[in-house]
Amino acid sequence: MKTIILNEPGRFSLTETTLSDQAPAKHAVIRIRRMGICGTDLHAFKGEQPFFTYPRVLGHELGVEILSVEANSNGLREGDLCAVEPYLHCGGCIACRHGKTNCCERLQVLGVHVDGGMRELMAIPTDKLHRSGLLSLDQLALVEPLCVGAHAVERAQVEAGEFVVVVGAGPIGMAVMEFARVASTRVIALDVNAERLRFVREQFEIEAAIQAGDGSLDQIKAITGGDLPTLVFDATGSLSSMNTSFNLPAPGGRLVLVGFCAGDLSFNDQEAHRRELSISCSRNAKGSDFKRVIELLEAGTIDIEPWITHRVAFGNELLEAFPAWIEPQSKFIKAIIEF
Repeated sequence: MKTIILNEPGRFSLTETTLSDQAPAKHAVIRIRRMGICGTDLHAFKGEQPFFTYPRVLGHELGVEILSVEANSNGLREGDLCAVEPYLHCGGCIACRHGKTNCCERLQVLGVHVDGGMRELMAIPTDKLHRSGLLSLDQLALVEPLCVGAHAVERAQVEAGEFVVVVGAGPIGMAVMEFARVASTRVIALDVNAERLRFVREQFEIEAAIQAGDGSLDQIKAITGGDLPTLVFDATGSLSSMNTSFNLPAPGGRLVLVGFCAGDLSFNDQEAHRRELSISCSRNAKGSDFKRVIELLEAGTIDIEPWITHRVAFGNELLEAFPAWIEPQSKFIKAIIEF
């Protein structure tokens, strides 16, 4: 089968690999039909992705078709179309025993710690397949990034009507905005990229979209009546942005770090204590998030189609197009790979 391997930063190769004729127990053999490209893939290409080793087959945003599956496997059948939950958990560590499989002590994420879906076929545990008879393959491929936003918003215990600042208007930030909107909050987007701000202003029902920099804090204060937001999500993965985000929540507010980076955060402890900030991290998503997101997509509550800015075929067309997506002028939000 055709497989694309990221051998080292900046260097892909298209090659032929094989898949075992016998899938492991409780696994299904799937055909990759769609794959989304996200910031993780771009950062890996640039050599800037934490927890990443080379060589690696990228790909964790997947819309797939089941080719073969054991009988009585969660009701799955050959031909079913599914979204993939790409977080492989151990089931035995303290996080797993408490239902927090998204932060398993020995977590392996497809396309990051182990090989992912930038290939034609693969075997996947059946409990990581989430079927839908209504969603398109494009929608199924983009369930996963929506789940990251859904999980972050659920973890923050949002309250209807509260002001929420989302720092970072990339796909994960947009997913956070979507679920903050579904929860009836008043969302303020903050980003350095004017094009991204234009997009979220047009795409989402939000309170405001503000360009980060001098004067942005004053604008946020004006919108919130001088109070500042009670909830801030940082979805940038930028060390400087994450440090700055500690200054944004109101007294008694919450800061949720959704993006992450390879670095040490620093903040003024006295100031954080003065405001009694609640600081938390949100990582990946759980199976329950996948079920909820699929239901919302099926109901038409969320529309993911406008996020797709690029579309290419798997193979040489992908190899030629990929490097340009890291450039700001590409206006990249989300790419879909068709197999």
